[in-house]
Amino acid sequence: VSLLTQARPWEPADRPRRAAVSSFGISGTNAHIIIEEPETEPAPVAVAVVEPVAEGAGRPALWPLSASGLPALRAQAARLRDLLAGQPDSDPLAVAHALATTRAALSHRAVVVGTDRTELLTALDAFAQGDDVAGVRTGVARHSGRLAAVFSGQGSQRVGMGRELYAAQPGYAAAFDEVCAALD
Repeated sequence: VSLLTQARPWEPADRPRRAAVSSFGISGTNAHIIIEEPETEPAPVAVAVVEPVAEGAGRPALWPLSASGLPALRAQAARLRDLLAGQPDSDPLAVAHALATTRAALSHRAVVVGTDRTELLTALDAFAQGDDVAGVRTGVARHSGRLAAVFSGQGSQRVGMGRELYAAQPGYAAAFDEVCAALD
């Protein structure tokens, strides 16, 4: 890496050419970017071919459901059952894909497992009715993420800024103490 002090030609090399800009703003807003020359010949894209699974082929399909509580989860199962009962040509794998990729992941979860449409709908119906079913697994998501609060101010530009803010602003001091107590 070298800092340019004057314009120079950007000649081709045996690797992609790169340029970078870093801007340090007075307000503390910083911007950084690296630009790389595109490839002259795009790399070939590998495409995986997946054969469709025929219904009844013995491979399970998974229908994931989620809701904010167990009663809502059972109600979600009932709504899905009612919807699919009116669509006899619906593909179980297409339903599985739609449920996995287009629905919210809420705290209470269930997955309905079956090898064909009839098995899936039977398990879905039984779960919706409140029965314990071999083809349904339930659980509650754990939120194990950790939270960090940073009151950085512009400390590198003005040493002691956070300490002065704490002393001068009771609202800031109360919020800071609350966070510290929660993390202790």
